[in-house]
Amino acid sequence: MLKIQTSPASRRSFVQVGGLTALGLTEADLLRAADQHQPTTSRRAKSVILVYLGGGLSHHDSFDLKPDAVAEIRGKYSPIDTVVPGLQICELLPLMSQCMDKVCLHRGGAHNNDHHETATNWVMSGRFGTPFGDWPAIGAVAAHESGFPGTLPPYVAIPRNPSFTWELGKSAFLGGRYESFKAGDPNEQNFRVRDVTRAEPLPDVRVKRRQSLLASVDTMARSIEANDQLAAYNQFQKRAAEMVLFGEARDAFAIDAETVELRDRYGRTTFGQSCLLARRLVERGVGFVTVNSGGWDHHAKIWDGLDRMLPDFDRGFSALLTDMHQRGLLKDVLVVVMGEFGRTPKINKDVGRDHWGPAASLLFCGAGVVPGRVLGQTDRDGAQVVDSPIGPADVAFTIYRSLGIDPHKHLYTPDGRPVPILNEGKWIEALYA
Repeated sequence: MLKIQTSPASRRSFVQVGGLTALGLTEADLLRAADQHQPTTSRRAKSVILVYLGGGLSHHDSFDLKPDAVAEIRGKYSPIDTVVPGLQICELLPLMSQCMDKVCLHRGGAHNNDHHETATNWVMSGRFGTPFGDWPAIGAVAAHESGFPGTLPPYVAIPRNPSFTWELGKSAFLGGRYESFKAGDPNEQNFRVRDVTRAEPLPDVRVKRRQSLLASVDTMARSIEANDQLAAYNQFQKRAAEMVLFGEARDAFAIDAETVELRDRYGRTTFGQSCLLARRLVERGVGFVTVNSGGWDHHAKIWDGLDRMLPDFDRGFSALLTDMHQRGLLKDVLVVVMGEFGRTPKINKDVGRDHWGPAASLLFCGAGVVPGRVLGQTDRDGAQVVDSPIGPADVAFTIYRSLGIDPHKHLYTPDGRPVPILNEGKWIEALYA
């Protein structure tokens, strides 16, 4: 009996001597077998909440102020003290100042791309590619690896995936069945999630008849053509039917079941209610939730934008941290806050800051992350990371490892081509040490 060696050297040797051809195997076959024999990565997190600040949060005006810099760099905001000794953040984040002992602030986010779509796809997947999304988002890979363990979708985006010119951070070659379930805006009046609430009060017997008819049509369709679109449709149809028929899914999205006081604490805004819905979903077992907050691209009149948006973030995210802490959820849920890049050190002629890949601030908490710590450092102007830089692949690597997913495992394109989940990146050990 042939014993398959899983080390890279053994694989190369085997291919070089023509062993694959002799056995009628392809390289993809061998890599699949090797992946199946890889040791399971230790899991720290049951779920992940990724709070994505699309457009690029200005680190200078939030978590990495430079009060001693010249006026065109330091901006107009003053720093305030936090509950972590020696740590100061922006004055528009007073609630977060009292929660910084629950998070690890990393001021070392760094890469070399200043283009929205390209950078967004990079940080959402951990792999660099074109602006059009060559690689599946972390949430899509997480859904692929977890499968569909219950009636709730494994990957949810609130309100939807990030977008600029087009939708970003998608499932790419994994196909539509691993795409995010778009929840919509939970701050809308009489919020109801499409495909979860019954469109009309049908008796269960009529619902089952409709399911039977759809099954017959699907059988005909499969006899004509089998492809990923049909497979994705079949998967979505089955999941949607289960979500409608069983109360678990409807209850998970029923944000109006929360008390008025708690909803007010999160803030009656799209961001605040999105954070609250994210907590409801991970509490009920959803594996990956993206809270998408766009509008941080302040090329002009940055103070007008941040005067409005920072208090909204402050209220919603501090409420999420406090709520999850009180419920004991931070033990098993990893929470990450990031955008695609930071903003330029100097304020431009339009009183804004432009795209800046070399420096950004990120927040991590839960699932074993040591709270109350500050990692990474930028120079005196906030232009370059001078200590402990972390790139998109490092963040993705850490999220995957936290979920018990081997970042080096191979995924397979529709034509059978094996590609590793990540081709670079390292565990951000300082978050846990």
